[in-house]
Amino acid sequence: MNKTILQKSWVTFVKEYLLITLGVTMYALGWAMFLTPNNMIGGGVTGFAAILEYAFKLPIPITYFVLNILLLVIGTKILGTGFGAKTIYAIIMTSIMLAVTKELIPVDFVAEFSQDSKIVCTVLGGIMAGVGIGLSMSQGGSTGGTDIIALVWCKFKHASPGKVILIIDIIIILSSLLFPSFDKTGAPMPYPEKVAIVVYGLMQVTVCGYAIDLYISGSKQSVQAFIFTKKVKEMADVIAFDMKRGVTVLPAKGWYSKEEKEVIMVVTRKTDLNLLLRYVKSIDPDAFLSVSSVMGVYGQGFDTIKVKTGK
Repeated sequence: MNKTILQKSWVTFVKEYLLITLGVTMYALGWAMFLTPNNMIGGGVTGFAAILEYAFKLPIPITYFVLNILLLVIGTKILGTGFGAKTIYAIIMTSIMLAVTKELIPVDFVAEFSQDSKIVCTVLGGIMAGVGIGLSMSQGGSTGGTDIIALVWCKFKHASPGKVILIIDIIIILSSLLFPSFDKTGAPMPYPEKVAIVVYGLMQVTVCGYAIDLYISGSKQSVQAFIFTKKVKEMADVIAFDMKRGVTVLPAKGWYSKEEKEVIMVVTRKTDLNLLLRYVKSIDPDAFLSVSSVMGVYGQGFDTIKVKTGK
C-alpha cells in the first residue's frame, strides 16, 4: 500500500490555504455587497475601519491591515509568538480582498442590492461574513483583530473570550455615535438614522456570530464507524498511527458462520470520514462498514467536558 496517500501532502497544504482564501473572500464580499454600500457597521476591526471610512474617508483595507499589524505586535509581546502563518496569511488576504472586491463588483450590481431593505442587507452581509470566518477558522486561519484583544484581556482577567469579543463588538458599534456620518449625497446623517445604523450593526454581529457557530459546529460533527475486515491488525495500525485516531478492537461472533471475529470501532470527525474511507479501501476493498453520526464526543482529541462538578 502506498502510504503517501495517508500523509498530509502538499495537496492538503494547498487545499487549506485555498479554503482560507475562499473564506476571507466571502467575508470581504459580505461587506462590499451588502454592508458598506448601505453605510452599515459591524463588530471587529473591520467594523471600526468602516466607521473611520464613513467619517474620514480612510480606506477600510488600509485601516484594517494597519490595526491588525499593531494588534499582532502587541499580542506577540504579551502572549508570545503563538500566532501561526495561517493567521498572518488570513489577515493579509482579508486586507487584499476588502480592496479588490470593492473595485471588481460592478456599481449597478451593488446598487441593486442596496435598494433592498437594510434589514435584508444586514442579514445577508452577516451570513456571508460569518460563513467566511467559519470557513477560515475551520482550516486553522484567523482574521485576528478583536480575537487578539480578547486573548490579552483573558491573560490578566478571568473571563470568557467569547463574551469579551461580544463586549468589544458592542463598544465598537456604539462608538459610531461619536463619529460623524454622511449619507450617499455627502450630507450629514440625521441622528435618528445613526441610531438605526447602530441597531442594524448589533443585528449584523448577532447574525454573523450565529453563522460562525453553525458552520464550526457542523465541521466538528463526529461519526462512529464499525469496520468488519479480515485485515484487522493492518487496518487498526494504519488508522491509529497514520490517521492519529483512537481505535478499539471489539471481539465479535458471526451468528450464521459461528466464527469468532474482531470488529474495529473508530470515532472521528465527519470531515475526516472521506479520508477514513480511503484508508479502508486501500487496505481491504472488501471490508464492510457501518457509519453513524453521534451527538457528542468528549475527551482527548475532541470536545472538552464543560460540566461543573461539585466539590
